[in-house]
Amino acid sequence: MKALVFHGPGRTSWQEVPDPSVEDAADAIVRVDAVTICGTDLHIIKGDVPEVVPGRILGHEAVGTVVETGGDVRTVRPGDRVLISCISACGRCRFCREARYGQCRGGGGWVLGHLIDGTQAEYVRVPFADLSVHALPSALESHEAVLLADIFPTSYEVGVLNGGVRPGDTVVIVGAGPIGLAAIAAAGLYSPARTIVVDVAASRLAAARDLGADATVSAEEQPEKLVEDLTDGLGADVVIEAVGVPETFEMCTRMVRPGGRLANIGVHGKPAVLHLEDLWIKDVTITTGLVDTYSTPMLQRMMAAGRLPGAAMVTHRFRLDQMEEAYDVFSRAGETGALKVVLGAPPHDTVAVPPQEQ
Repeated sequence: MKALVFHGPGRTSWQEVPDPSVEDAADAIVRVDAVTICGTDLHIIKGDVPEVVPGRILGHEAVGTVVETGGDVRTVRPGDRVLISCISACGRCRFCREARYGQCRGGGGWVLGHLIDGTQAEYVRVPFADLSVHALPSALESHEAVLLADIFPTSYEVGVLNGGVRPGDTVVIVGAGPIGLAAIAAAGLYSPARTIVVDVAASRLAAARDLGADATVSAEEQPEKLVEDLTDGLGADVVIEAVGVPETFEMCTRMVRPGGRLANIGVHGKPAVLHLEDLWIKDVTITTGLVDTYSTPMLQRMMAAGRLPGAAMVTHRFRLDQMEEAYDVFSRAGETGALKVVLGAPPHDTVAVPPQEQ
């Protein structure tokens, strides 16, 4: 098969690799029908995630069709269309028993495209399949359902729930990439009074307004002053960091009100300064987190019911063999306007009808 292989910082290639096979009785082999690229993949390629070794197939989110299962798999079978979660769960360790699957100590957690080969390939081996894939209803198109593999559970669990968004809150989201945009929709489930979005790209700020942001501001146009003005000098109840660089994290700490909550989602590759000389007296709560994906079944129902955006966040579609082109477009989002890019074949029920002769 072919796959996108990491060869060290700044180097990847779409190349021939061995087909995956069942290595454990809990495994499933899935043919990839739709896959996407995550901002975390860009961090890996930059060298921000040193645990990813050269030779690793990247990718941790996909929709596909089960082609083979190990003898212990009970919840799916060959032929089933499934969502592949970005998190795998052994189901037995202390953290899995607490539904903190991201911290799994039994061989799961974030392993796909990180510690084992991932989903940006024609086929993928998924460990602990009973807890790590989700059967999909026919009502959800694959290019929409793939957004449930990572960005929606991450924005909901690590951003909205960790941030404690409540009705009437002022919520600031710093970063209008796919995670930040998903956080607008996820926060909207809790009826905040206003949602303010900060980014540097005009196209992403426009997308934020389309998805329900009440106010947007460029990071270069004094966003802290806007937040101060809109909150009568108090600051935001909840600030969600969805970029992963020191400057945006430090900006978030300056925009949160006394007693407020700062939820960090961004993947940081460099140290950020924590100004405790200013924060110690403000009763501020700062949370970090890797998604656990316990909310995925609920979010799947919400998307199927039309309560979460799907297609509106997908700006570019590619064939699977256009992986390198898709990475180029996604990595230059400020120029290309890319939000979420999805790669894969057309739906299997789509039939090309040749034009009729007149």
